[in-house]
Amino acid sequence: MIIIGSDHAGFAMKEAIKEYLAGLNYLVEDVGTFNEDSVDYPDFAKKVAKKVQDSDNLGILICGTGIGMSISANRFVGVRCALCHDAYTAEFARKHNNANILAFGGRTTGLEIAKQMVYIFLNTSFEGGRHQRRVNKIDTEGEE
Repeated sequence: MIIIGSDHAGFAMKEAIKEYLAGLNYLVEDVGTFNEDSVDYPDFAKKVAKKVQDSDNLGILICGTGIGMSISANRFVGVRCALCHDAYTAEFARKHNNANILAFGGRTTGLEIAKQMVYIFLNTSFEGGRHQRRVNKIDTEGEE
């Protein structure tokens, strides 16, 4: 299951990505927003983050730039939301950081690049090894 959410600035891109994912036979849960009326991005980042937190589901968040969504989602323990801009960053967000939410900007990312990032993100596995040690340090809340 792919959990997807956006604010008003990411709405059109979210709809296009949902259609793309359906064409690839992914099950998608859309947590909103459902139109282009102005909304607050943290509300939708929270909805996706809570559904991804402590699950095997991956998420996608889209706002104008992706920045606000990624900041908001990363406030939740167990969430590793990566703001990506291209295929390379999407690939290594999964390979090295075990990211479980992909964030990008609906106003800053072209549709074809977004599709490429989504495909790579969903089809790349975490490498583990030395990267697992680093990922483990993310949720240590300041412990040395």
